Amino acid sequence: MAKDSRADKADKADKADKADKADKADKTGKVQKSEKVQKAGGAAKAAKMSEKAYRKELDRLSVELVKLQEWAVATGARICVLFEGRDGAGKDGTIKAIMERVNSRVFRVVALPAPSEREKSQMYMQRYVPHLPAGGEIILFDRSWYNRAGVERVMGFCTEQQAVQFLHDVPLLEQAIQSAGVTLMKYWLEISPEEQTRRLESRIKDARKVWKLSPMDLESYRRWYDYSRARDDMIAATDTEHSPWYVVHADDKKRARLNLIRHLLSQIPYEEVKRREVSLPARQKDKGYVAPDYPYRLVPEAY
Repeated sequence: MAKDSRADKADKADKADKADKADKADKTGKVQKSEKVQKAGGAAKAAKMSEKAYRKELDRLSVELVKLQEWAVATGARICVLFEGRDGAGKDGTIKAIMERVNSRVFRVVALPAPSEREKSQMYMQRYVPHLPAGGEIILFDRSWYNRAGVERVMGFCTEQQAVQFLHDVPLLEQAIQSAGVTLMKYWLEISPEEQTRRLESRIKDARKVWKLSPMDLESYRRWYDYSRARDDMIAATDTEHSPWYVVHADDKKRARLNLIRHLLSQIPYEEVKRREVSLPARQKDKGYVAPDYPYRLVPEAY
């Protein structure tokens, strides 16, 4: 998978950061112990990013996402991105940041509900396959087939044998997806227990967010270490050379979104597609048109 992209070329300031991270990596490319996913939430906090700085960088990256979109349409590329993480890790917010300026017919979000009784009787991957990208599509899975390795395993919605079988099978399935020409990216958003507590408590207190908190979320919160073990098993079994997991430190929402988007752009060898120049045409003449005297039901102008 090519790693030189317009997004990387446009942002040379991070070279020193890359060199520092490279020093910490061992010969296999795995991150050393100090950078383990379990420690993701314990990294030293950078200064808080201002809303102005965040918006400026997100706007810049959004321009690149539009270029990626136009390239995908022009070339028929098929791109599939998986977003996984604990409740409150920021999956929704990151996806919304990506979707802010792009075409929702090209970038599509897939967030499947709990399986129906019919779907439970099918081959596990069957309900996900119809949502894989066609040519010129970029699919963002807000949770994915990895539900089996996470929530289903922890909450007992599948047997331990089914979970273990899934972890054995999924690398082969993902290799088949990629062999068919689909670019597959997998992101795990990692937060600390303290930050998860803060975010879930804010949902309890904020009437705008309370709908996000379900009994399942509360039970998942209680089972922090069960989820930690499930995550560890999942990454160990499915972090492959052809389909690696990328872990995002997500305690800082703004930085997490920007880091993930920038990394995603760096992994896809898109090119800027030339557009023809466009200008507005002259409007037709009114030819005597008169607006009707119709009693329209107008919305009150309260603002």
